[in-house]
Amino acid sequence: MVRVLFVCLGNICRSPTAEGVFRKLVTEQGMELTIDVDSAGTHAYHIGDPPDQRAVQAAAYREIDLTHLRGRQATLKDFDYFDYLLAMDEENRRHLLSIAPSDLAHKVRLFMEFSNRFNEREVPDPYWGGASGFDRVLDMIEDAARGLLEDIRARHEI
Repeated sequence: MVRVLFVCLGNICRSPTAEGVFRKLVTEQGMELTIDVDSAGTHAYHIGDPPDQRAVQAAAYREIDLTHLRGRQATLKDFDYFDYLLAMDEENRRHLLSIAPSDLAHKVRLFMEFSNRFNEREVPDPYWGGASGFDRVLDMIEDAARGLLEDIRARHEI
């Protein structure tokens, strides 16, 4: 089993979107018994909250269901459990590294490292913008998710 955790600040926009996109991709490929997917925030702002309604709507338009997801905060246990801890931006990557056990810090990466189409290193936070920001984030996440699946297949021979 390969385990992937997507991480943003509050776990209501980018990381639950990435979880939903990647989970759908994994399911479409028949790999749901091989790859486990989750999301979390680096901060406790939205523990137990559903994703932002704009993220839910943008994802639903692409037939991705985020309604069952609830915000949670990343914990030390996540470093033991997950193989990939993928931050949406540099600030959250630095936060993860600040709490990571030194022998597990190698698991922390920027999610956009897996993108094939976009040059941006970070997924921008759409929270303070309009609906079009959520569509842009979905475009970026869908591309990076495909690259991540390719990486997992190659690295883990599945």
